[in-house]
Amino acid sequence: MRPVGEIRQALIQAAHDLAHSGRGATLAEIADRACVGRQAARVQVSNIRRAGALRIVGERRVEYRNRPVAEYAPAKVLSLEDVQAMAGPAVLSNCMQSWTR
Repeated sequence: MRPVGEIRQALIQAAHDLAHSGRGATLAEIADRACVGRQAARVQVSNIRRAGALRIVGERRVEYRNRPVAEYAPAKVLSLEDVQAMAGPAVLSNCMQSWTR
């Protein structure tokens, strides 16, 4: 498995930092906090959500868009070491075990 990239680590850390504010964070807020471009953040947040590290917890109306935007929150509280370990041998082991079933 490839190690977790810098952009992914920054986005997950930003989502964890913003989750303590009492509500979820929008994609724009996460990207701004992580100092990552919006396009790169959009792609990576989609991948992170698919992997299960982020989840959509609600919607919010914002002034820069006509439709409500999703609010993201961490699926569970993780440390940076946990995020880095997600790409380790345990993930491969879990994948192989589920594949053999």
